[in-house]
Amino acid sequence: MGSPRKDHAPFAIEVPFDNSETPQRRIWLNAYAIDRDEVSLGNYLAGVLRKPRALPPDLAQLEELKELAEFARPLTGSGMPPDHILATWPAFNVSWAEADTYCRSIWKRLPTEAEWEKADRGTKGRLFPWGKAAPDARRAIFGQDTRDANPLVAPVDGLKEGRSPYGLYHMAGNVAEWVQDWSGIDYYVSMPDRNPQGPANGRYKVVRGGSWRSNPAMLRAATRGGAPPEQRAPTLGFRCAKSGV
Repeated sequence: MGSPRKDHAPFAIEVPFDNSETPQRRIWLNAYAIDRDEVSLGNYLAGVLRKPRALPPDLAQLEELKELAEFARPLTGSGMPPDHILATWPAFNVSWAEADTYCRSIWKRLPTEAEWEKADRGTKGRLFPWGKAAPDARRAIFGQDTRDANPLVAPVDGLKEGRSPYGLYHMAGNVAEWVQDWSGIDYYVSMPDRNPQGPANGRYKVVRGGSWRSNPAMLRAATRGGAPPEQRAPTLGFRCAKSGV
């Protein structure tokens, strides 16, 4: 878990990283399961609408969301109707608490940071989910931008060439993903060797994987990001996990 210091690197890391990824540690995890896909917008909205509470404000105007399907067609190459395309997009504009609540509503939870990273890079410490090759359009959605911040994403089960060693989709790019842990810049120095859960508290929750806006360096398996837990953004989504198998 993490990145080796440059002077001790077993292989060349050609992109910058910060000290929050060091020292690289060998970590043991109890058995767990993690979703193959990011939570889709269709499943998330269906789950929210089953509960007696309002939709998050950024997702409330479904008619406006339908317009976003025009951005999806070039990425999917399909002629599916807009509602169908949107249903397979990753959920976005979801706060940490909303992501946590959704996972718990289906008897799961957010993955820990260590669980997320293992699912991304396997046991061999891959640089990216697929290996050492630089990110490209066959493997990840990244480096996109729009004037009005509309997401430019692919369906949650798209881009098979970008899958992780365990077959997970979009562990790099598409939407960045909330995990369970609070962020701690020096946490890797003191974290336990078994089942680390992150610091007891903090200001930011950890975000992993990079998004459709990210540069290639942010798609590395070891890259750590963070955001205030109340933040919603078109670049933020999540996937769920559960203990045991």
